[in-house]
Amino acid sequence: MRLPDEKAFLPRLGILLLTLGVLYFWKLGSHGLLEPDEGRYGEIPREMIETGDWTTPRLNYVKYFEKPVLHYWLTAGAFRLLGETEFASRVVPALASLGGAGAVALFGASLWGPRGGIAAGAVLGSSLLWFASAHINITDMTLTFFLTLSLLGFHRAMTGSRGWLALFYGGAALATLAKGLIGVVLPGAVIFWWIVLTRRWEYVRRGFSFAGVLFFFTLASPWFLAVIRANPEFFWFFFVHEHFLRYTTMVHGRFEPWWFFLPILAVGFLPWTGMALAALGKALKGEGEGRADGENLLFMLLWFAVILVFFSLSRSKLVPYILPAMPPLALLTGWALAQPPALGRRRSLLWGVGLSTLFMLPLALALGVYPFFQDKYDPSRLLALGLPWGGVLLGGVLLLWWALVRRPWALGGILLGVALVQGAAMKPVFSFYGEIISARGLASTVAAHRQPGDGVANVGEYHQGLPFYLKQRVLLVNYYGELAFGASQDRAGEWFISSADFRPRWEGNGGMILVAPREAYEDLVRGGFPPGRFLGEDQGQVVVRNR
Repeated sequence: MRLPDEKAFLPRLGILLLTLGVLYFWKLGSHGLLEPDEGRYGEIPREMIETGDWTTPRLNYVKYFEKPVLHYWLTAGAFRLLGETEFASRVVPALASLGGAGAVALFGASLWGPRGGIAAGAVLGSSLLWFASAHINITDMTLTFFLTLSLLGFHRAMTGSRGWLALFYGGAALATLAKGLIGVVLPGAVIFWWIVLTRRWEYVRRGFSFAGVLFFFTLASPWFLAVIRANPEFFWFFFVHEHFLRYTTMVHGRFEPWWFFLPILAVGFLPWTGMALAALGKALKGEGEGRADGENLLFMLLWFAVILVFFSLSRSKLVPYILPAMPPLALLTGWALAQPPALGRRRSLLWGVGLSTLFMLPLALALGVYPFFQDKYDPSRLLALGLPWGGVLLGGVLLLWWALVRRPWALGGILLGVALVQGAAMKPVFSFYGEIISARGLASTVAAHRQPGDGVANVGEYHQGLPFYLKQRVLLVNYYGELAFGASQDRAGEWFISSADFRPRWEGNGGMILVAPREAYEDLVRGGFPPGRFLGEDQGQVVVRNR
């Protein structure tokens, strides 16, 4: 395994990470927490700090066991350092995204030289879905970062020093603490099939380390033991309900067809999609140099395929689930971009540009046409968001075909430029979503009229950012949702009531501010609730005070 030439590689890596870092962190905290995920993953660590309980995760002050604790701890640490702000809430995924791009660049350079490493890191760090996920406080990027470290550690341990096994076992432990058993299952499946297909049976012995296993359990087990000891009900809910039942049934109502992630990857890898597909084709045809290169390519193919198949078979699907499949695809793309013309690179570039056009051009056109085929938002507002982005993609297509004919060596640089400018053009989109799917505006209205001792009720829905912004528990009326399990624990039911039980509180002597969809509030009034004092409205949600 070749190590990168530091003189050629490290300065380029530094420039790449600095560029990506500026793009990720620029305006990172400029918009409100997006509902529901960012509200949830901001509020849970905030409550940990407030209560001092670092063992039992809580959401709206009831037990919440859908995810392990690592992402909450990291976010709480960011809050302690930077304050409880939107920026601090997103620091962890932004750093994990940047770290993932750096790790992939280092690994690619060790396999295919500085050019291949920088290309792989640039492809991953600037692709559409990776870039977008760097701006959203979700657990999937934390999981992806540690899964990537774990698999890179195993590969390097098998082809170099066994000291890398510490990264393998440690990365798997932290991935498990980030999102559960897939932190072990996914790396294990990739490694199993790699050993079987390469017949490198000696990797079983070489990969097993008693010290590594001890390291894994030293990192992963203390919190699980502590949370089970404090909450015996955790074991069934987390390991059975949130793993087995989530994967095999539609208990979470997130069913999508088996092919769901294919278009997600195609769009999510823009503008590199065409190059990635061309690289997949080259790798599948076995165009590596020698057995070692072939085994390296097989490792990346299995890494990509195992994760894609695993999540495609799941009965519960969400867009960010596919993030762990992006690093190996970026590595394959970096390998293809770094190849000399003698290995058929020109034909591959033709396929890459053609396929890139196939995906970039329709998206560019859709961004310009869609505003006129919807009636929910002002078309001029959507055009202001979509035209710059679409213009970047359209200009990129023209530049790619020019470069293919006149300057083939410039194709990678053009794609990187398109990707970076695309990222800058997308920034206003986050602000737009911050206006339409954030509780920040509602919370501001409530806070402006709240008096000491006032209660806050959310009717028919739960805006998960409200407790984060108000620093106050919210009474939920006619709603359980994902908090149904927590509501059944520790006599928390008094915070989850029907509208009939809510009426005495609304009519009582205590101050109460209600947040509800306009129709739900009007239904309450038609049902006999005394009308309150209207305080404001945001995106169809009204804020009303009982006195």
